[in-house]
Amino acid sequence: MEPQSAPCATPMGDVTYLTGHLLIAMPGMADPNFVRTVTYICEHTDQGALGIVINRPLQMELGEVFQQLALAGHDSMLVHQPVMRGGPVQTERGFVLHEPSRQWDATVEVSESVHLTTSQDILAALADGSGPKRALMALGYAGWGAGQLEVEIAANAWLSVPATSAIVFDTPFEARWAAAAGLLGINLAMISSEAGHA
Repeated sequence: MEPQSAPCATPMGDVTYLTGHLLIAMPGMADPNFVRTVTYICEHTDQGALGIVINRPLQMELGEVFQQLALAGHDSMLVHQPVMRGGPVQTERGFVLHEPSRQWDATVEVSESVHLTTSQDILAALADGSGPKRALMALGYAGWGAGQLEVEIAANAWLSVPATSAIVFDTPFEARWAAAAGLLGINLAMISSEAGHA
């Protein structure tokens, strides 16, 4: 992935690229992988899109990841932080969304406030207390082929809104779906699950 700049939609012809945006599943979402999900879009180009689901915790805590890597976690809150199910693709691969900090071996600057790192050095730093203050780890990612996400958005499967670091890092997981829609002034409870299919 190539580094992207500010989290603003980039119009390219008739297409708007959503790097740095939140993708909010509409109530009528049929794919069980994405029902009531919020996905942070890390890359979106004419070749496709990649995102990390940020509101679907696994039955796994970050401390278990530290143990698997023989790392000793020192921050009790961090050790008990749930790991997210980032999406259905490469579910054994780890991704860390985090606020900007020092340089890591494999990092993409998605926006000024959120970076994505896939190298283990950030996990070692998180374990010993020298990592970024705010971070979210996920296993797996959500991927779309060229033009696929645009088609799904046109079919009313998703809403999108520029991401805020507060929703990515601070909002309770169970509140993120409603909070993300709230950025658009939308109450998802008021939208029929049949919206867009009449």
